[in-house]
This record gives sequence, C-alpha cells and structure tokens, in this order.
Amino acid sequence: MLRWVFFVLIFLAFSFYAFQGLKTATRASWVHYIYIGITIAVLANFVYQFSLGSTGGVLSIGMSYAFGFLLAVLSFNIIILIFLVSEDSFRLISGVYNKFFGESQEFFMPTRRRFLSLIALGLAALPFGAVLYGMVKGKYNFKVLKYELAFDDLPAAFDGYQITQISDIHSGSFDDRAKIEYAVNLINEQKSDVLLFTGDLVNNRADEMVPWIDVFDKLEAKDGKFSILGNHDYGDYVQWETEALKSQNLEDLKQIQKDIGFDLLLNESRFLQRGTDKIALVGVENWGKGGFKKAGDLKLASADVASEDFKVLMSHDPSHWEQKVLKDDYHYHLTLSGHTHGMQFGIEIPGWVKWSPAKWRYKHWAGIYKEMGQYINVNRGFGFLGYPGRVGIWPEITVITLKKKELT
Repeated sequence: MLRWVFFVLIFLAFSFYAFQGLKTATRASWVHYIYIGITIAVLANFVYQFSLGSTGGVLSIGMSYAFGFLLAVLSFNIIILIFLVSEDSFRLISGVYNKFFGESQEFFMPTRRRFLSLIALGLAALPFGAVLYGMVKGKYNFKVLKYELAFDDLPAAFDGYQITQISDIHSGSFDDRAKIEYAVNLINEQKSDVLLFTGDLVNNRADEMVPWIDVFDKLEAKDGKFSILGNHDYGDYVQWETEALKSQNLEDLKQIQKDIGFDLLLNESRFLQRGTDKIALVGVENWGKGGFKKAGDLKLASADVASEDFKVLMSHDPSHWEQKVLKDDYHYHLTLSGHTHGMQFGIEIPGWVKWSPAKWRYKHWAGIYKEMGQYINVNRGFGFLGYPGRVGIWPEITVITLKKKELT
C-alpha cells in the first residue's frame, strides 16, 4: 500500500511541474482544465484497474491499457520536467548571484521564459502522441521483412528455399480480430516453403489461444508448419493452485499447437527433403540467460543430426545463441529466435538508425546478425505484451530465402 501512495505522490509531483509549464506557455484556462481532467482520469483509471487485482497473476487487457495511458501522460510530464528543472536551476543560480553580487543585494529569480515552455510542450507532445499511436495503430502495423542469406554448403536443391518466421504471438493481448485475420492472410501471401514459429503462443494460459484457433489454423506452408515453446508458454508467471493444473495447462497448449497444425519440436529435429537433398530443422525448448527457463537441450535436439548436415535451429531466446549455440561442436548455419520484441519501442531507419532500449539487455535484439560464420535472425514479434502497443518497432513477419553461394 505504501508504495502505491509513494507512486501516486511522485506522479502528482511530475504533473504539477508539467502544469506549471503549461501555465507559462498559455493563459487559456480551458487548456489547463483539459490537462487536469486527463491527468486525473488517467491516474484514477490506473489505480482502479490495479486495485481490482489480477487473476492468478495475469495482467488483464484493462490493466494493460491503464498502464499505456499512464505511460503516455508520464512521458509528457517527464519531458516538461527536464526543461523546467533545467531552467529553474539557472533561475536559482541567478537569484543567488543577485543576492550576493547584484546591485540590490536581494534574492530575485527571473520569471520562467514562455518560449522555453513552448519548446518543452512541443517536444513532450511527440512521445505522448507516439505512445497513443502505438496503442491505436502501431501494435497491428505488420511489416514483412525479407532477407537473402547465402551459404557455401547449402544443398543444391534448397537454393531459393523460402522460410517464413513468426514469433511471440501473445494471443492473450489481442483485441481486434479483423487485424489478426489480416496478418494471417499476409503470412499466407508470402507463399513460403515452410513456416516456423519460434515461441510464446500465449501470455500465460493456454485458453488465451482458444478464441484464435480458427484464425491461426488457416496458416499455410508447402512443407509444413513447425513450432517451439517460449518462456511464456510454460505458465511460469501464473499463480497456479496446484502443480497438476500447471502441468495440464502445458498439455492443453501442446494440443492447441497441434490443432493449429503446428508440429511442435520439444528438443527434437526433423528433416526437410528435396529429392535426395535435405536440411535439418532443430527445435529446442526455451533456454534463456538470467532467471529465464533453461529447458533447452541442444545435444538432445540434435541427436539424430549429423555434423555435416545443413542446420536451421529454432530457439526462442537469442541469448541461447550467444552463450551456447555458437560454442557448440556443431555448426548451426541459421538460428531463428524472438523473445525481445525489440522492447516494442525504438527508432529504426534502414541504413541509418537502429536503436531500442532492448540493446541494453540483449546483444542481439532485432534482425540479422552473423558471428563465426553462423547467422541468427531475432524476430521483433507478432504480438505485444505489457504495454498494449508498439512505437517504431513494428510487428514482424520475416521471410528468409536461402541461397547457395556461387564459388568463384
């Protein structure tokens, strides 16, 4: 209870500072009233939603949106706060100077300058608008990203072989059936040879996916649809009454994957065949650094795979690639991961800028990377979690075409 009181007081303090900047920028009282109304409504809704509590530790859609709106207002307040605190520091120094070195020997602080408050408001409107846009449009702004990767030892029959990868569906967050149906159609329009899903079908519970089975079972690929588990699929973030219920939830999720048409790889491998040529598809359970589940067993998953086979590995968390896969005796030509979501926030301008707070936690957080002659693609995710939106890091459908490198 005490931390909630502390949080509300901090939020109100930030809001009061932002209100001062608003008053300096404009004398229109209706603007002030709108700001006060929005601030109170957002804070009240946040407190109300979280006072209802979660069901078994599960964050509801209402709680997610309450957090999103609070984040929008908080980002607005923080930008103004930075400007005003900087200006007030200068004003305070001026006051002290006047007191000790000025002609009047009086403590006198200059008034706030209107143009600085206007600049602060203009800049603060950018993240405020971006966060709201991310909640309304950005979370379903699906992008198809296409890559060609060339390998010396790719079997000849697989030259031009096309893989579609999706990851991090997080069906428990969806709230627009038409948008999801559009995304599934977009996946099918790629007409890839194989479809690979790299984990996190749900947020927490298998039944989150039940309303969406008849949408995702429309997914198509010539050589099949394969999947693995992500950290959220195990139900580890839910307060279960018994271990039996938790175990049953995982079994239910496995059955749902089957109902959708996925061949779920649990530390297993399959071979994709083209005439006499083949490539190995290896799927491990989740393995993540830190406190994340470490059920992935690379040796077990590759038990039926020879060292000379061309290998595509599905592993949910990219930290597995960095800490285990690259160091393995086997050479895994291409690893497909997800997990990071690109933190659902960042700035990406191809060829110019690629930044997200995710880079502070994950060395490999989005897109294609190559080390020691091995590739990884970190998919930015299909769905969203926590903050119900995306800003700059859009939901991704990856299409990778394998090419045989010509010898010169």
